[in-house]
Amino acid sequence: MAELNAARAGTFRIGGELPIHRLGYGAMRVTGAGVWGEPMDRKRCLETLRRVPELGINFIDTADSYGPAVSEPMLREALHPYPQGLVIATKGGQIRPNPGEWIPLGRPEYLLQQVKMSLRWLCVERIDLWQLHRIDPHVPRDEQFGAIKAMQDQGLIRFAGLSEVTVEEIQAAEKVFKVATVQNRYSATFRRYDEVLDYCETRGIGFIPWYPLSGGALTKIDSPLAEIARRHQASPTQIALAWLLKRSPAMIPIPGTSQRAHLEENVAAADIALTDDEFDALGGLTIRSA
Repeated sequence: MAELNAARAGTFRIGGELPIHRLGYGAMRVTGAGVWGEPMDRKRCLETLRRVPELGINFIDTADSYGPAVSEPMLREALHPYPQGLVIATKGGQIRPNPGEWIPLGRPEYLLQQVKMSLRWLCVERIDLWQLHRIDPHVPRDEQFGAIKAMQDQGLIRFAGLSEVTVEEIQAAEKVFKVATVQNRYSATFRRYDEVLDYCETRGIGFIPWYPLSGGALTKIDSPLAEIARRHQASPTQIALAWLLKRSPAMIPIPGTSQRAHLEENVAAADIALTDDEFDALGGLTIRSA
């Protein structure tokens, strides 16, 4: 059996410059229930994080609100000094008053404060990719976009992206700064943002799907993916990830887990090549709750 290596998922260049392997890792799950507080098994989480670069993953997605202030410090504890070529992308622009509660806050002074906190928690001099977690509907969006451009000009962040946005919102932001990535909910069964993905592909913008496994709905034993998974001697999770990788060269899945075995299983998806018929069959699935 070939050694696991996320590099086999292919490469994407953030901002046309910064190369990453297209199968990344999402660091939201190394927190407590409700993405709140410390994880129940901190040692296991740290061991999983240390395994990430060993598997060829050189793109990690996190946020200051994961915990809050838990995921970023844990990445520093597990991986600093960071391996050469490792890109840690983070996000800001949401506050967390309670477990499971997320409130956009896009005031420029708050965004600047959080970027500086992320720099401290991650122990870096510049953030390679910083993404606005949500556009705050109560703050003029041009003020939020202007704050991002100002932070780039100050050298605090290198590339910038957006999350959960429409094509029109991307175009509005592009008038202020170069949009390097877009992070929207997307999976084989949740296709609301097909237009956004296609736009990103034409513009060389990386598309980072969150909830890429539909919260586990795709992995159920009676899922329509089961037959294709059996055919490839793979898990439904791996097939779902393989579908995303085949969907677009701009796609950068970031499945997250706190367990080493699940991490290794996810990376093995880089070696699965779906046929066009399998790809089309999976693309026709829907989930009612989506």
